[in-house]
Amino acid sequence: MDFDLNDEQKMLQETVTRFVAETYDFQKREHALKTTEGWSREAYAGLAEMGLLALPFAEEDGGFGGGGVEMMIVMEALGRGLMVEPYFATVVLAGGVLRHGASAEQREAIVPGLVVGERICALAHNEAGLPRHTLEARATATPSGDGWLLDGRKIAVIHGQSADTLIVSARTADGLSLFLIDAATQGVTIEPAQGYDGVPVATVMLAGVSVAADALIGQVGEGATILQRVFEEATVALVAEGVGAMSETFDVTVDYLKTRQQFGVAIGSFQALQHRAVDMLMQLELARSMAILAALSLDTDADQRSRNISAAKAQIGRSGRMIAQEAVQMHGAIGITAEYKVGHAFKRLTAIDALLGDRDYHLARLVEMRGVYPAAA
Repeated sequence: MDFDLNDEQKMLQETVTRFVAETYDFQKREHALKTTEGWSREAYAGLAEMGLLALPFAEEDGGFGGGGVEMMIVMEALGRGLMVEPYFATVVLAGGVLRHGASAEQREAIVPGLVVGERICALAHNEAGLPRHTLEARATATPSGDGWLLDGRKIAVIHGQSADTLIVSARTADGLSLFLIDAATQGVTIEPAQGYDGVPVATVMLAGVSVAADALIGQVGEGATILQRVFEEATVALVAEGVGAMSETFDVTVDYLKTRQQFGVAIGSFQALQHRAVDMLMQLELARSMAILAALSLDTDADQRSRNISAAKAQIGRSGRMIAQEAVQMHGAIGITAEYKVGHAFKRLTAIDALLGDRDYHLARLVEMRGVYPAAA
């Protein structure tokens, strides 16, 4: 595989990295967390103006047709800034469902508003009492006249409280199906909350929600197939975000070692701390290489793609935990305070590990698949 970026990808990397560094410092994040929605409309509009919200969508839908590498570049930059805006929820998760399952008419009605930042979309799939990584649902969708009647309760809906449009998974007689629902539809109740990493989440309750036949995404019973592909792409995006958060954590820690004085010298001059910093760097580079592999794997066959993505997510879980813990240890008590970036990065890396399968889950999958390259075993 060629791990070098082409000229356009290098330009994208430079542009988005500079944008985040110049417009979204830690104080901006703190302010966003204290707002009613828990994120900044201004910052999100900036992403839209740069065309980043349109990145993965096809050109005929008003996008740029970007692939896994382009998404990796953007998510790494957002991870460096610890941005809490609904890019992952709207563009990666909900946007992925639209790209892989929605009809041309559905995309035409939703994507234009999405790419300019005027429409927020959220995927409502997780439910209490079910495994975190399941493709099943207890929420139900029953035929009603020319449409459907939906009932159920969804939890941990990322940016659900700000969503204009919800994509809801529900069980039908033919299997899991996906439906587009206006968040203002009668029978929809949304309870906002905040995740431990600061990202807004919500509980979405559906009580006799009536939708038309054209609310169905794809075919009846096709929901699990669509979600499986979307979750693979979303995992790759999370891996890249994790690399960004780790990179920022490492840089902040190294700067701290250079400036913090003890016994009249910078603590970075202590050999023991230098060795620990090197160990952090090694884990960071391991994670970065796996993120690149995962992004490139989106264009490979389904079996190898699944193996590579699980291997990357497992490495991110390991590297993220090690780097975050070392950063907190070397900062001392300040490392876990709400006023310091390292503590926020620790929480976000923990959430990234848990989302879409933690390290243990993906290691177990690799065991079931007999490793990353079973033919070579």
